[in-house]
Amino acid sequence: MIGVLVNFTQTDKFDRATLTKTAGELRAPFEGMAGLRFKSFMLDEDGVHARNFYVWDDEEKARSFFTEELVEKVTGIYGVPPKIEYLNILEFVDNSGT
Repeated sequence: MIGVLVNFTQTDKFDRATLTKTAGELRAPFEGMAGLRFKSFMLDEDGVHARNFYVWDDEEKARSFFTEELVEKVTGIYGVPPKIEYLNILEFVDNSGT
């Protein structure tokens, strides 16, 4: 498994209501996506850092998802380009079924 942390940082605060609406609108394409185990849309308490976290089955699937076209698309959505970090997941605990 591999995690991908996508950071968007603005000098001004993101509008929480707008990001919440956007996350709701963008959720459907990720449901059932091959190779994607989890995805979360997040906003830090300070409001200037929006983050999306993905857990993928493998690195190849993760890297093939984050194309230049996708980066351009999300830059348009968030108003700033993302910083994308790939993280090796050493162990994973999933309590969602309990």
